[in-house]
Amino acid sequence: MNDQLIEIGARLRALREDCELSTHTMAGKLGVSLEEYEAYERGENDFSFSFLYNAAQVLGVDVLDIMSGDTPKLKTACLVRAGEGYTVNRREAYEYKHLAFTFKDKLAEPFMVTVQPEDHSTTAEQHGHEGQELNYMVEGEMELYIGGMTYVLHEGDSIYFDSSEPHGMRALGGKPAKFLAVVIKGE
Repeated sequence: MNDQLIEIGARLRALREDCELSTHTMAGKLGVSLEEYEAYERGENDFSFSFLYNAAQVLGVDVLDIMSGDTPKLKTACLVRAGEGYTVNRREAYEYKHLAFTFKDKLAEPFMVTVQPEDHSTTAEQHGHEGQELNYMVEGEMELYIGGMTYVLHEGDSIYFDSSEPHGMRALGGKPAKFLAVVIKGE
């Protein structure tokens, strides 16, 4: 098990308990089985951003409260230098750098995402979350799956979509794909 997953699971459990929600209720609100939810709290399941985003909405906290245990405090500006940001390594193929991690009451969640090339014999995992999303390709190319559609994005391409539709991505060309993902919160 990954130490970061165990820590995120422990924070998720503590926040759920603070809200006086049962694991059964939380699983229902997140649309996962009780067994799957409990595995998340134990740090045994890899967290998708969609899962963390949806859990934060249910718990009434910022995504960073779950990811890092720190509550954002800045209200005027959040400066993140090149290559920096709060790093979330869910699994080897994905690296997320949160680009507004110290900004309080965000209306959007911006991430620089790097996807490593992986085995194409498996289907890319797809998840949905409330709101809308903008993805802008910075380097490389990727396939983006949204619902039943497949889009190929190259450097400089962007796509804006309803993020409640299940979506997932895969790097192409045997090279990493790097893109800016801006998740705009739903109501």
